[in-house]
Amino acid sequence: MSESVSEPGSGLVSEPVGDPFTDDRGLLFTVAYEILGTVSDAEDAVQDAWERWKAANTTLVEHPRAYAARIVARVALNRLRSAVRRRETYVGPWLPEPVLTAPDVADDVARADEVSTAMLVVLETLSPAERAVFVLREIFDLPVADVAQVVDRSEPAVRQLAHRARTHVLARRPRYDADRDLHRAVTAAFLSACRRGDLDALVSLLDPDIRLVSDGGGLVSAARRPIDGAGAVARFLLGLARRYEGIDVVSCELNGEPGLVLVAD
Repeated sequence: MSESVSEPGSGLVSEPVGDPFTDDRGLLFTVAYEILGTVSDAEDAVQDAWERWKAANTTLVEHPRAYAARIVARVALNRLRSAVRRRETYVGPWLPEPVLTAPDVADDVARADEVSTAMLVVLETLSPAERAVFVLREIFDLPVADVAQVVDRSEPAVRQLAHRARTHVLARRPRYDADRDLHRAVTAAFLSACRRGDLDALVSLLDPDIRLVSDGGGLVSAARRPIDGAGAVARFLLGLARRYEGIDVVSCELNGEPGLVLVAD
C-alpha cells in the first residue's frame, strides 16, 4: 500500500482519488482569489499548490477537494502576507482586481456572488489570518481543524478569529442586495448619462454619499485620493467621458455583477 499524505487530518480510504485541480479548479481559484484579491496572484497560487499536490502522495486522501483547498489557502496566505507589506507603500488607493464572471467563463470562478467587489473590499480590511479564516470557514465551510492547519493556530484561536472577522464583515457589508434586473437598468442609465454629458441625470443615479476610488494598477494614471459626494463624482466621471469620447464600452459581468469595460486601442 502506498504511504498516506503526512499532513494530519488527511484521512485514508481504499480507493484512489481524482485530481481536484482538474475537477474543482474554479473552486480552488476562488479560494485563492478571495484571499489575495488579484487574478494573477490567485492563478500563481493555484499553480504552486498544484505542484505541491503532484509532489505529495495523494492517492489515498479521503477528501481531495478539502485537502487541495487547504494547500491553496496556505500558499495564498503566505503570498498575502508579503503583498500586505508591498501595498503599504503602494501609490494611491489599492483595489481588488476585477475578474470576468460572464457565463462563458463561469467554470473558472465558483460562487460568483461571493467574489463581489464589495465583499473583496471589506475583506481587505481584515488581517491576513482573519481573511483566510473567514474565507475558509464562512464561505467554504471547512472544518475548524482544517483551517487551524492552514493558519498555524489552535482551534480555539481559529474560532476567535472567525468570530472577529464575521463581526467585522457583517458591520461593513452592503445593507441591501440590488435586484439584478434593476442593477442592469441602472448601469445602462449610468452609461447613457455619461455619454450624453447629463450632469443632473448622473447625479440622480448616484447615492448622495457615494465615494469613488481609482486604482491605476501602477500602469496608468488615476485619482490618488477618493472623491466623495454625488456632485463631485459625477463631474469627475463626465470629465473622463469627455476625455475618452468615442472609446468603446463593453457591457459584461464582473465579480458577479453588471459592469462596464472601456476599451482603447
